[in-house]
Amino acid sequence: MAVAMITDREFLQFQRFIYDAAGITMANGKQALVSGRLAKRLAHYQLDSYGDYLRLLESRAQPQELQIAVDLLTTNETYFFREPKHFNLLRDLAQEARDKGRSMRVWSAASSSGEEPYSIAMVLADVMGIDGAWEVLGTDISTRVLERARCGHYPMERASQVPQQYLKRFCLKGQGSESGTLLIERALRQRVQFQHLNLNAPLPKVGTFDVIFLRNVMIYFNLETKRQVVTRLLAQLRPGGYFLIGHSETLNDINDTLIANAPSVYRKP
Repeated sequence: MAVAMITDREFLQFQRFIYDAAGITMANGKQALVSGRLAKRLAHYQLDSYGDYLRLLESRAQPQELQIAVDLLTTNETYFFREPKHFNLLRDLAQEARDKGRSMRVWSAASSSGEEPYSIAMVLADVMGIDGAWEVLGTDISTRVLERARCGHYPMERASQVPQQYLKRFCLKGQGSESGTLLIERALRQRVQFQHLNLNAPLPKVGTFDVIFLRNVMIYFNLETKRQVVTRLLAQLRPGGYFLIGHSETLNDINDTLIANAPSVYRKP
């Protein structure tokens, strides 16, 4: 069966679909990305056009297909210890919590396939102990990447930034057919909770946090969506807590209640 070409009208409809479903503003000119990622779904249902596939989604005849489409259209690019200064700050905060006998809760709000929450967990386990009084929550809109995150199994090249002592302590090196991969050690995996969550909808009860990572995801949102998402998350940040965004991002025009500590590092008064 020949792969259908996506028309400009169909592309506009998928831009609207992913915005309605996930609050993501898909840039113009991404026709090849949409058609490439969804072509197998057309083949699966033996559909002739992307418009037919969209009508299938809208009919809710296959409710699980909505999540599959969202999974395929959301981009997930990440690696361990991305933007190291944030992890240096996290280490300092963990040492302070340990010295004062306080617990620590950290939320990776766009956790993708898990590299960020596991990086957070390595720092907390190192400073506060593997059985210490800390929690890490990783959430994402994509169930597909959350399944990968729970497995904790990664290509070795994603770990180029992991400190050597952490590789030895918290990771198992793949052997034989698993060569070139690493597995997050079970004791650390069990300390990270993963949950499916749409940042563009009212939040479930997740409690309050000392640090929230919302990195490299706002680039996909328009200004109004950014404001709504940040307001929602800040309600879950305790006073004095830290809010971390990507180095290429800013909270200018988005939120004026936070105190800027450093580029991409904010504190709640």
